[in-house]
Amino acid sequence: MPSTADKPRTRRAPLRPGDRIFAGASTGAGILILVVLAGVAAFLVTEAWPAITAPAEEIPGGEGLIVYIWPLLFGTLLSAVFALLIAAPLAVAIALFVTYYAPRRIAQALGYLIDLLAAVPSIVYGLWGFNQLAPLTVEPSGWLAENLGFIPFFEGPPSATGRTMLVAILVLAVMILPIITAVVREAFVQTPRLHEEASLALGATRWEMIKMAVLPFGRSSIIGASMLGLGRALGETMAVAIVLSVSGGVTFNLISTGNPGTIAANIALQFPESTGIAINTLIASGLVLFALTLVVNMAARAVVERRKEFSGAN
Repeated sequence: MPSTADKPRTRRAPLRPGDRIFAGASTGAGILILVVLAGVAAFLVTEAWPAITAPAEEIPGGEGLIVYIWPLLFGTLLSAVFALLIAAPLAVAIALFVTYYAPRRIAQALGYLIDLLAAVPSIVYGLWGFNQLAPLTVEPSGWLAENLGFIPFFEGPPSATGRTMLVAILVLAVMILPIITAVVREAFVQTPRLHEEASLALGATRWEMIKMAVLPFGRSSIIGASMLGLGRALGETMAVAIVLSVSGGVTFNLISTGNPGTIAANIALQFPESTGIAINTLIASGLVLFALTLVVNMAARAVVERRKEFSGAN
C-alpha cells in the first residue's frame, strides 16, 4: 500500500495582494482594539491607585472609597436594569410589528423613525425629561405612593418636582429603545424564509410561526442587542445628570426626593471642580464602571455562544 507520504499534497493558492492587505488590516484592527483597551485599563488603574491606597478620611465624604462608590454603583445598576426591563420587551414587540404586521409603507416609515431616534443626542433626551416628562409624573407618583406605597419602589413621599429615579429610568428606556429595536429588527428580517413557510404550511398561525421560528432564530440577537442597550444605559451621563435630583444614599424608592446618583453622572458633575485626591477618587469610580461594563459584555458573549446551536443552517 502506498504510504501517506506518497500522496500528493494540496497546495494553497497564493494570496492576491488585495487579500493580503485586507487580512493584514483586519489583524491590525483587532490588535489595535486590544491595545487601546489595555491602555485604558492601565490608565484607570494608575490614576485610581492613589485613591485606592489613601486613608478613608482623605476620600471625599471621609468614610472611605467603598462607601463613596457603592451608592453610585447601586444607582447605576438600578437605573440601567430597570430601563432595560422596560425597553427590551417593547423593542422586541416593535421589531415584530415592523417586520411581520405593519404594511410596507408604514414599516418603512417606522424604520426611518427608529433610526432617527437613535441619532438624537443624549442631552436632548435629558432636556425633554426635565421639562416635559418630570412634571407629568408628579400626579401619577402621588397615586402610586397612596395606593401602592407598600411596595418599596413606590414608598414615597413623592417628589414635588418629578426629578426622580423613575423619570431617569423612563428617559434611559426611551434612549436605548431604538438601539435594541434596530438590531432585533435586522435579526428578524434574516430569519430563513423556509422556516417561516414550513411553520405556516403545517397549519401554524402567524403568532405560532413567530414563536416557533422567528424568536428562536433571533434569540442571540435579542440578548446581544439588550446588552448593547444596557451598556449605553450604564454609561449614560448628561441625560441622567439633567433629570435626576441626587441626594445620595441607597434606596429602592423610585418616586421620592432621595435618589442615589450614577457613576457617569457624578463624574461629569464633580470633575470640573475636583483637585488632588478627589480626581483620583472619581477615576477610581470610573474604573469600577469600566470593569462593570466589561463583565456585562463578557456575560452577554457567553450567553450568545450557548445559543449558537440554533441557526438558519440546521
